[in-house]
Amino acid sequence: MHLWVYTAWIMVCSISDMAFSSYSEDQCSWKGSGLSQHPGSVEQISLHCAEGSLEWLYPKGALRLSLSPRLPSAAVGPVGSGHSTSGHITACIKPAESFLGAQLYLERDGVLELLVGDRPDELRPPRVRCFSRQPGERLALFLQATPHQDISRRIAAFRYELRGDWNARLSLDSDPIRSEGACRPCNDREILMAVCTSDFVVRGNIHSVVDDEDLRVSVIKVSATRVYRQKYALFSGSGRLTKWGEIRTLLQCGVRPGAGSFLFTGRVHFGEAWLGCAPRYKDFLRAYEAAKESRQIPCELSSD
Repeated sequence: MHLWVYTAWIMVCSISDMAFSSYSEDQCSWKGSGLSQHPGSVEQISLHCAEGSLEWLYPKGALRLSLSPRLPSAAVGPVGSGHSTSGHITACIKPAESFLGAQLYLERDGVLELLVGDRPDELRPPRVRCFSRQPGERLALFLQATPHQDISRRIAAFRYELRGDWNARLSLDSDPIRSEGACRPCNDREILMAVCTSDFVVRGNIHSVVDDEDLRVSVIKVSATRVYRQKYALFSGSGRLTKWGEIRTLLQCGVRPGAGSFLFTGRVHFGEAWLGCAPRYKDFLRAYEAAKESRQIPCELSSD
């Protein structure tokens, strides 16, 4: 069936936001089979979490996925930080390595944009794709099954994340939304705010840096001497004094190993640590003590 027919289906289905499929009780993830769908049908799904997954077994017909996250106030960024608090959301999609049997589109104002093809290059890792929703915009994801005589072993699956506080510095995928400024060093105010709001705050040293040309990222191997905060077990180890972990950043930033102690901050993205601000520890300490003395410190730093 031609794409314009499916587009017409989208316009009809967009009248109602009801979800005719079952999903997990937390309304974060959905798993279903195309074997129960009628030929040419479009099944509507609505999920309401900041992160989750979709797994479509034996794709047939089409799915229309509406993402309406109930984000906490902290997820839209602190007031006065430059982040939008009026509905700006960034969404990222990470397809499974075995994504087959369907094509994934972004639907924006009735226009479809291809995000993930049916047969990604098996020699290249799957690409994370990100897009933004402006205040008042209505977006949806549209999965269209591709015709195959044998639909066995075909599963279209992906994970998603939605946040209201990702900015240029946190363009974490291989197809960045905005890369300008992503490699710029943080100023003192940004460093102090990063200490308060990041998913991880770690003092440590750069052990090595490995560049991944395919994903266009650099993987920084860090020996952490102190973990102030971390979401999930990002930095671990059996030693009492040192824990080990990896932090990713954009390849274009040209990170190289350097001597001395750093304070690493950043976000967790699909279970991986991504770099935000990373000043030398002595520079952070100078800014921290100055802010503390002037009583302008946004938060106190305490260790795990």
